[in-house]
Amino acid sequence: MYYIGIDLGGTNIAVGLVNQAGEIVKKTSVPTRAERPFEEIFADMADCIRKLLSETGVKESEIDSIGIGTPGCIDTEKGILIFAGNFKFGKMVDYRALMAKHFDIPVYIGNDANVAALAEAKVGAAKGKTNAIMITLGTGVGGGIIIDGKIYEGHFSAAGELGHIVLVKDGQQCSCGRKGCWEAYASVTALVRQTKEAMQANPDSIMNKTPLDAVSGRTAFDAAKKGDKAALAVVDRYEDYIAEGIADMINIFSPEVVVVGGGISKEGDYLLDPVRAKIRGQVFGSGLLPDREIVAARLGNDAGLIGAALLHA
Repeated sequence: MYYIGIDLGGTNIAVGLVNQAGEIVKKTSVPTRAERPFEEIFADMADCIRKLLSETGVKESEIDSIGIGTPGCIDTEKGILIFAGNFKFGKMVDYRALMAKHFDIPVYIGNDANVAALAEAKVGAAKGKTNAIMITLGTGVGGGIIIDGKIYEGHFSAAGELGHIVLVKDGQQCSCGRKGCWEAYASVTALVRQTKEAMQANPDSIMNKTPLDAVSGRTAFDAAKKGDKAALAVVDRYEDYIAEGIADMINIFSPEVVVVGGGISKEGDYLLDPVRAKIRGQVFGSGLLPDREIVAARLGNDAGLIGAALLHA
């Protein structure tokens, strides 16, 4: 049997045919054009599925289920999107009914961050672990919680908004409306802001070779590796913020492993070794209990697609 995984993003829709080992057999993508009616978006998803089946020779009868990873608050039991901030077509969208217009195949939906965590737990960096946390450092800070091998969803599948714990009371404004959220300090968006502030305060820094409008999450890291003092300070402080939040997650959930995803995780141990050291003194029982594993995600941009496919595996 095979599974179809769909990663529905605000920019692109990725669709993949996934086997029972969690491997992508073939995948394709189309622009989301999220301003459109949902019927049109689902028609594009269906066309992508038909294309994959045609190109691989897999029959519809060989597909066990279709899984959709989506942003927003969802009702996983009913297969309904309650609302999503990056889609503009209203609330209470019945994903299951929309897909049923195209295929007579069971449909499952999950929050995009949750299904990415599920993928890493089943076939990625946390494979073999029963309890895991995944955080994704990107435009925001996403999260997913795996307990006893299953996604912990909470009421309305709204659990796992890990980026919106408050790190600094009355601190930086967060996009969620609160102030001082972890996301406002540990996201790549926050890192870019912190880098620009350091560049302006340190005109002799080699970071200033990069125009302000071209600063990315790599700017401070690249300069720090060359020994730039201002950049080293930015990176050190950024790692502080990451470590603070992860320590909180460990103290709440006591996972076996914390998986760090997002583009910045490609820094690997250059990022994670200091984070591990900073966490060590903050975790309850530190020095008495073994350190929790802190590892980089392995599946990259495919995690959402694979996790969606494996929702019913």
